[in-house]
Amino acid sequence: MTVSPSRLLERYGLLAVWAIVIAVFGILRPDTFMTSANFSTILGSQAVLVVLALGVTITLTTGDYDLSIAGVLSLSAMLIAVLNAQHGWPIWAAILAALAAGAVVGLINGMFVLVFGVDAFIVTLGTGTVLSGVVLWISDSQTISGVSNGLVDYVVGKTLLGVPIAFYYGLILCLVLWYVFEYTAVGRRLLFVGRGRKVSRLSGINVTRVRWGALVTTAVISAAAGVLYAGTTGGADSTSGASFLLPAFAAAFLGSTTLIPGRFNPWGTIVAVYFLVTGITGLTIIGLASWVQSLFYGGALVLAVALSNAPRRKQLRDTEVG
Repeated sequence: MTVSPSRLLERYGLLAVWAIVIAVFGILRPDTFMTSANFSTILGSQAVLVVLALGVTITLTTGDYDLSIAGVLSLSAMLIAVLNAQHGWPIWAAILAALAAGAVVGLINGMFVLVFGVDAFIVTLGTGTVLSGVVLWISDSQTISGVSNGLVDYVVGKTLLGVPIAFYYGLILCLVLWYVFEYTAVGRRLLFVGRGRKVSRLSGINVTRVRWGALVTTAVISAAAGVLYAGTTGGADSTSGASFLLPAFAAAFLGSTTLIPGRFNPWGTIVAVYFLVTGITGLTIIGLASWVQSLFYGGALVLAVALSNAPRRKQLRDTEVG
């Protein structure tokens, strides 16, 4: 079966643009951009964002928006810092507590969305705000450092092939989610629910269970991103988690325009993360101010949402014509 050039461009256009971006910045700043140290930094520094963006693709696939992911990340990182650094808990116990807190938040989100019928956008916006207050409360609005070196070593202290091991955590999660989406009944249910809840119910799928499970899974993965954040910084602060919210959604939506256009997919998401970070890094190296990061992520989100809706609009037009 022959694939048309337009279809190939739709699938792999972002990869081509990414290669062009690398080439342009490599020509402009070969001594600083085209170095192994720079690429190692780009790959290893984005593990938190990669994990968070991959997590949010699960709820987006079911048609729900989870805006509490940044709050869960902050809560997870702060719990580890408070329990481990201040109260002397073993690091493994603090990590389990952080992941459990994420699961509880997901269950609460699911209760309000699926039992009380409140829109997921409103619920998660509210719970994310509540979590920000909880983080300020348990930390007394302070930055807490001194997290166990055991966690730090297994996030940024060790390297594999010259790249911090944190990069491979995101890669492993991407592989797991890709397998789930493509080869399991759970993945198919997630896709069916996202495409049509009424039809899914008529087909015998427990839509409530699928959506609730997606909310809990996204929250737990967001908590895992918080664990990585605590390991990356060696501590936690009460406000930095909010800076990941927009980039995570920008990467998820931009990722849905590539490889499998029209679907939130793990490989597209991870490509989108590194495309965006490569662009921001290159622009910073050539001397643009720090505001370019917000401009880049915000513009990418708007453009990505518009592009991700293009296949759906085309399908509707074809249906009307038919």
